[in-house]
Amino acid sequence: MTALTVTTFGVDADAVVDGLVGEKVASRIAAKDATLWGPEAEPEASIRLGWTDLHETSRPLLAEIEALSAQLRAEGLDRIVLAGMGGSSLAPEVITRSAGVELTVLDTTDPGAVRRALADRLDRTVLVVSSKSGSTVETDSQRRVFEAAFTAAGIDAASRIVVVTDPGSGLADLAAERGYRKVFLADPDVGGRYSALTAFGLVPSGLAGADIAALLDSASAVAAVLSGDVPDNPALRLGAALAGGHGGHIPASAEERTSAESYDKVAIADSGSGIVGLADWAEQLIAESTGKQGTGVLPIASGSVDDPEVAHPAADVLPAVVGSPAQPPAKGVVVAGELGAQFLLWEYATAVAGKLLGINPFDQPDVESAKVAARGLLDATPEPEAPAFTDGVVEVRGSAGLLDGVDSLSGAVDALLGRLAPNGYLAVMAYLDREGADAELADVRVPLERRTERPVTFGWGPRFLHSTGQYHKGGPAQGVYLQVTGAPAEDLEIPERPFTFGQLIAAQATGDAQVLADHDRPVLRLHLTDRKAGIETLRGILR
Repeated sequence: MTALTVTTFGVDADAVVDGLVGEKVASRIAAKDATLWGPEAEPEASIRLGWTDLHETSRPLLAEIEALSAQLRAEGLDRIVLAGMGGSSLAPEVITRSAGVELTVLDTTDPGAVRRALADRLDRTVLVVSSKSGSTVETDSQRRVFEAAFTAAGIDAASRIVVVTDPGSGLADLAAERGYRKVFLADPDVGGRYSALTAFGLVPSGLAGADIAALLDSASAVAAVLSGDVPDNPALRLGAALAGGHGGHIPASAEERTSAESYDKVAIADSGSGIVGLADWAEQLIAESTGKQGTGVLPIASGSVDDPEVAHPAADVLPAVVGSPAQPPAKGVVVAGELGAQFLLWEYATAVAGKLLGINPFDQPDVESAKVAARGLLDATPEPEAPAFTDGVVEVRGSAGLLDGVDSLSGAVDALLGRLAPNGYLAVMAYLDREGADAELADVRVPLERRTERPVTFGWGPRFLHSTGQYHKGGPAQGVYLQVTGAPAEDLEIPERPFTFGQLIAAQATGDAQVLADHDRPVLRLHLTDRKAGIETLRGILR
């Protein structure tokens, strides 16, 4: 049997776990009992619990994926590009990176990133278009530009496009109409962030060469353990820890947080697990599932156990270390197990935490708001808002009152950080190219933590809109937000669309900032008119 362990240190959750055992929460989740999260959540929960037995129901996919993979290899098609966002991209990225196989994940609307994906070995490329709804604007735009590129290169585009979507979606209809190579229909009773072991996780990963049968095997090996109503069930222990160990009470005031047991943030770091990027996947799962109705658990995807939020956590931060740390945390959780087992564990634990927090862990009521705002900006195409001021190559804008009396970039940053509450966090949101020259901006996260002595998250836009974007709007009003955008060196048209990739990502950033401001969240917006020089300047100021 696959070993899966959750060990807590300095966290007293026994009473909460005993209560969960008494209510038979684990076995009821496994039995798809939609009443667990209350009457308001029941309609959604009743169609979102298919993830509990994917280790069995996804087995028929294996032969289909292997057959298609063999066909593609025989044709010399060995580069897989995944066009997908959020739940459609995060799990495949973890699976393939952990397996050491190549998968190009295109989860951005940055023109430079899309151009780079188009320019690389197009003659050997297969595009997997992955969208649960079938209408995701980012994914549709990526599909359009690749289809045009294949055609322009004299390649039969339909033979190079594989679709993963839900039954009855517009994308499924389009794929049938255009004769795309293969359509995989996913289980509609699984939400995007719980879909790691559905076609959304398995198809691109399997085509890229990962051992997806082993993933299902490791999940299957722990399924009975995770559904057991016993105190040593790892999912119950992790779920209770995520929910603060208080049986649903998340302390609301700074005074309450003086207790060593009072926390509503979890910092996830790796220590020799062999799994690459699990924190990024878990970040979406936890943030989007719990961040609503003014409550929630803020996940921080840490790079190392040496980062401040893990090595020296604030009272409201719980370190969660994946792997086998040489020195366990004084307060925190250590989670060990293979990747497939970890997927199922964190999904169970998040569902448990949702029950303890008194929320529906399967909806995302605030995700759509930023999408609506972006669509409105694309339709109306208003003139860009004038900056409050410009400092070198950086245009500076801010939410109401933030920049009063401020006339420099460093002063603007100070003004934003000055809004940080004792229990707050800073979110850096970079609508830039996460794998190109812009990637080094992510280095500011840890220095900002040391500077503020508060948790700092870093998200690449627009992909985080399908992840922590829900928590930003629906979770506790604790955050301050630093948005960074940049002028593209060269824009890129989207076939049969009245907007470009550059206009799309700009609208997504502006729409996100508008919705945050409407929720009275402090937002500092920095636009780099010269990306290279601007990032160098920002790194100097922020670090």
